Amino acid sequence: MNRGLVAVTGGTGFLGRRLTVALMAAGWRVRVLARSSTAGLLGATLPEVTVGDVRDSVALTTLLEGAEALVHVAGLIKAVNRTAFFNVNTEGARLAAEAAAVAGCGRVVQVSSLAAREPALSDYAASKRAGEDAARAVLGDRLMVTRPPAIYGPGDRETLGLFQLARSSPVVPMPRSATTRLALAHVDDVVRQVIDSLEGDWVAGTFAFGGARPAGYGWREIFTAAAAAVGGNPILVPTPDWAIRGSAALIEAIGRVRTSPTIFNRGKASELLHEDWSVSAHEQHPVSFTPSFDLDAGFEQTVNWYRREGWLV
Repeated sequence: MNRGLVAVTGGTGFLGRRLTVALMAAGWRVRVLARSSTAGLLGATLPEVTVGDVRDSVALTTLLEGAEALVHVAGLIKAVNRTAFFNVNTEGARLAAEAAAVAGCGRVVQVSSLAAREPALSDYAASKRAGEDAARAVLGDRLMVTRPPAIYGPGDRETLGLFQLARSSPVVPMPRSATTRLALAHVDDVVRQVIDSLEGDWVAGTFAFGGARPAGYGWREIFTAAAAAVGGNPILVPTPDWAIRGSAALIEAIGRVRTSPTIFNRGKASELLHEDWSVSAHEQHPVSFTPSFDLDAGFEQTVNWYRREGWLV
């Protein structure tokens, strides 16, 4: 079924790749914004490509020409400083919203982050929250913001490190809090939630997505599930908060010297040590959605993908 044209920013990233392929499979004509015309990396069935950056107003105008809807996924999860986060996550969201408004898009889904609920914790969280506010000021009830929790799944290089550690190390450090609740979501469940929101009865607003267990998981449960998925049996060692913050500060300092952003920094440490990343019922989209992957099944499927692709041996 031909559902019309949907524009996608960030269509060649981890989430964006899975989303683009799924949108095309659902019958949408898809046009993605990419820094080069090499978006053929997406697979055999190719979307249309507009070459440009999310801060390029001309490219955004071209991207959205004739589009019925926009899914704004583009954003930074690591950056060298606060300014870099805001340049992309906030200014990029504002520019995309303005282009969508001019193009007459009736529906815009902006993929934010559950971290935006706590903007004081990190530069990343603050930039995502500011991006939501900037887009909302432009689009009003044409905007739906979805806040997924930590996302894992095939193609994710950030979570790969967790599985590598669980497989190869006899001892694995983890945050020591026994009361932390952390929602997690498989990438394909986030994709389905976005597409269902786009295709169903339109509901504007800001909604969190909690994955298979919105109440969240404890750290020990997450690390144990990761070890089981790779066939490991490491000793899990609760690590003091000061050690986690100190390690993050050191890694961040090294990254700045090398002018190379790192995912683990002081802000990320603050996010990791925050005790409540669960998703309450009143935060969720009013239309019910049943995820396909619980933690064990999702981790198993992800590890199998890593092994097929040679990312994990």
